[in-house]
Amino acid sequence: MSLPKNPHLRFLLFSAAVAGLIGLFCVLLPNIVHEKIWSIYLFMIILSFLISLLNGFLLKSFSENFFNIMVLAMIIRFIATIVFIGLVVWPGMENIILFIADFFVVFLFYLVFDIYAFLSNLRPISK
Repeated sequence: MSLPKNPHLRFLLFSAAVAGLIGLFCVLLPNIVHEKIWSIYLFMIILSFLISLLNGFLLKSFSENFFNIMVLAMIIRFIATIVFIGLVVWPGMENIILFIADFFVVFLFYLVFDIYAFLSNLRPISK
């Protein structure tokens, strides 16, 4: 079975798989899951989807700047995550280390998905 060609459908399937993993960990190991895990998950879904829309728009307009657009997307993702962590942690939160660890795990899942999409887009360009 191969993955669907539509990137939005692939993103939806990936997000559903991540939600399933989070739900599984919430049930099996509730002490390693922060109470704000669903807000982290929702933030990463919204951020990743908006970045993919921005990438699609910029790649259609400026296809010769592929590498610059992908680097811009990674920089935007990094800055947005730092701002999100700052806004959530700054007012005072219990168990900050667990929050940051959970955020880092979800961030890595979406970063790996982004890198996978980046590499799959390089194949047609290199031919």
